[in-house]
Amino acid sequence: MDESILVRLRDILLTRAPLDHLPEDVWKRTSALNTWGTNAIEGNTLTWHDVERLLIEERSVGNRSVRDVLETLQHESTFRGLLLRRERPIILETVLELHESVFRGVKTDAGRWRRINVRIQGSKHIPPRMEKIVPETEGILETYESRDLRGEDVFSLGAWLHHAFESIHPFSDGNGRVGRLLLNLHFLKHNWPPVHILPQDSKPYLSAMERGHSSDLSDLTSLLKVLMGRSLLDLLDQVGTADDELKPLRYFESKGPYTAQYLRLRAGQGKLPALKVAGDWHTSKRAFGYYRVKTKRG
Repeated sequence: MDESILVRLRDILLTRAPLDHLPEDVWKRTSALNTWGTNAIEGNTLTWHDVERLLIEERSVGNRSVRDVLETLQHESTFRGLLLRRERPIILETVLELHESVFRGVKTDAGRWRRINVRIQGSKHIPPRMEKIVPETEGILETYESRDLRGEDVFSLGAWLHHAFESIHPFSDGNGRVGRLLLNLHFLKHNWPPVHILPQDSKPYLSAMERGHSSDLSDLTSLLKVLMGRSLLDLLDQVGTADDELKPLRYFESKGPYTAQYLRLRAGQGKLPALKVAGDWHTSKRAFGYYRVKTKRG
């Protein structure tokens, strides 16, 4: 995904409304989608339909564990609270507060560093011993602040922060969800909207994270750009103009010079900003126009 296209889409979004002034219905859907995705890849049993009913319609759901419902409600509240945190530095207390906020009443050690040594299932990487958690976590946060002040690229820095945090694995459980909250706090601090890692993203996401243990974060950085493209298209479809309305890729065949089949290929490769609606790739006139200009220049 070409970052210049993302920057142009982001700038259009911000002309419609600052992130903290997006309509309440938009934030409600955004927080519900983020909560469903981050919980689902960790085994939460609530479906997207359940989460819509619980968080958007504000109705109860049946036949689900109290634990899964509680962490859904608390994650959504914590996610929305990121907007209030974006002017503050990210410090050790930030990490503990996010964990406690999501898992209060769900995990007995909510808001506390792990007191055991752990391994990450399916990974060759071994997290540091428990006595090293605090100094190593503090170290990555200080490094993050330093690199941020130097003006490092937002996507490469976000990928580094997220991977470094997950590599430490500072909690006995819930590291993925806290790490993804920190990632989105990073984006919000830089006036970018949050990204959503959904169940269909689990395989490339975990693969990119594992590759990062070999000091190669290129896959993770690329994935974050693709996810950001989706977020921007989704938000602009809700608050933008007619040029931001999502349309199936076959609509753009008549606009030339690409076939719908070719555009689907580019969408699947993460080159064309697009997202799937009812199983079919969609993009907007605006994003398609930016893509055409960029590819012609290339």
